Parts: sequence; C-alpha cells; structure tokens
Amino acid sequence: MKKIYVLAGVALMMTACGNNEKEYDATGTFEATETTVFAEQSGALLSFDVNEGDKMEAAREVGLIDTTQTWLKIQQMDATKAVYQSQKPDMERQIAATRQQLAKAQQDEQRYRELVADGAAPSKMLDDATSQVKVLQKQLDAQISSLNTQLSTLNSQLSTAEVQKAQLQDMLRKCHIMTPTKGTILEKYVERGEFVSVGKPLFKIADTESMKLRAYVTSAQLQNLKIGQKVKVFANYGDGQRKEYAGTISWISSRSEFTPKTILTDDERADLVYAVKVTIKNDGFVKIGMYGEVKLSEK
Repeated sequence: MKKIYVLAGVALMMTACGNNEKEYDATGTFEATETTVFAEQSGALLSFDVNEGDKMEAAREVGLIDTTQTWLKIQQMDATKAVYQSQKPDMERQIAATRQQLAKAQQDEQRYRELVADGAAPSKMLDDATSQVKVLQKQLDAQISSLNTQLSTLNSQLSTAEVQKAQLQDMLRKCHIMTPTKGTILEKYVERGEFVSVGKPLFKIADTESMKLRAYVTSAQLQNLKIGQKVKVFANYGDGQRKEYAGTISWISSRSEFTPKTILTDDERADLVYAVKVTIKNDGFVKIGMYGEVKLSEK
C-alpha cells in the first residue's frame, strides 16, 4: 500500500511539472504619479485641512498661510498709487493762461502787420509784436515740455507701483494652499499652527485611480510590444491571492538596464531588460508599491 502512495505522488509531481506554464511574462510594482506640494510663502499655518488617506479634488483649498503682512503691504501700495495719481498735472488748465496770452499777441501782431502795410504804424511796433509772440511761444513750449516730463515720471512711478502690487497679490494668492491635482493624500508633513518657510514640503498627493505597473521585459519580448497594446495585469496580494485587471501599455523605455534584484523576467538569465509601464483603472484595492504581474500575450 505504501508503494502505491509513492507512485501516485510521483505521477502527480510529473503532471504538475508538465503543466508548469507561467501565468505571467513580467513582474514589477505598482506606482502612481506623486506630487509633493511645497510652501510658496513663509508664515504661520493658520489652517490646514489635510489628513493622510483623504481623497481630494483638484484645485481645492486645503490650507492658509498668514496673509496679514502681505495684505497690509497691498493697502500701502494702493495709497501710494493714489498719491501719484493726485500729483498728475492738469496740462490744459495749467497752460490755458499762456495760450490766451499767445493768442492775443498773435492777434496784435497781425493787426500791426496790416497797419504797417497801410503806412499807419511804424515797423518797430510790428517788430515788438513779433518778438512778444516768439517769447510767449517759447514759454508755452517750455511749460508743455516740463509738464510732459512730470507726467511721464508719474506714469512710470504708477506703472512700477502696479507691478509691485501685482507681485504682492501673487504672494497673497500663494498663501492659499491648493491641491494641484485630483488624488489621495499619501503623506502629511506639517500641522496647523506651525511656521512654514518657502520651500518646506506640506503634503504629498497621488492620483491612485489610474495606477501604473512598472514591469521589466527582455529584448526578445520587447520586439512584440507597442504603446497602446492591451495586456492582462494581476495584482498580487500574497498567499496566492491575485486579482486581474485590464491594462494598456502606456510607456516603453528606450534604454536597457540591469535587471533589478527583486524582479523576475520571462528569461531569468537576462542581464539587461527594458522597463515598461502598464496603466490600469484602480478599483481601490491596488496600492502603491504592491507587487504585480503582467501577461503580455496568450500562449
């Protein structure tokens, strides 16, 4: 009876070896596009509504850095602009008197010209009238030039103030902490009430709805792959638990690299492999760093 059990066991092992076909062609780990958000202004963190695991929509405000000083500077800049605006000269009003004097002098010049032509007035009176016109014309030109220079200087100062205000408004905008993309909060680095400086990391977010399996294939497998190709992906939960997903090849590396120690390929003897990324629609069960397998083609 013992011999029968032994023979039966051997037969079972041979059958298993005969059907030992791999259920995958390449392996790798799942990853997602991760974005770390940094503080763009310095100040106390007045609010910060972020917790690890939270799902966020894009462009959602999740925190606020103290805006008091920036707001006060904007008010000061508005006051400065108002002063510059009030100093702008009323050119027409300021040269009106000189224009009137010039117009009268020109009329007198014309009248004396006619009198001299008729012999009713000496030519000296015409010469004096012409000289007066020239004097008033130079005076008017000088006034206009001076007022234009003053106006140009004030306009330049106003433009500079506008630029400075725009910079302050940009600083004010950057005090509002926004989510850059839709996704899940992976890590939180600060707490409300802390003082943050420019460049300090605040949180990390990733789009976990669209996951990518980064797998490695041999050069022999590479020649049968192309972007957009449909493949099968398996998320490996351990203890023989696997779940199948529909995948699409979204990226193929143009350079070979040495096989990572933790990665198995179809040809385990291959030293050089090519990285590929396979995109899947995550149902919430696939996690970053989880082990996965890909079936490139049916055999």
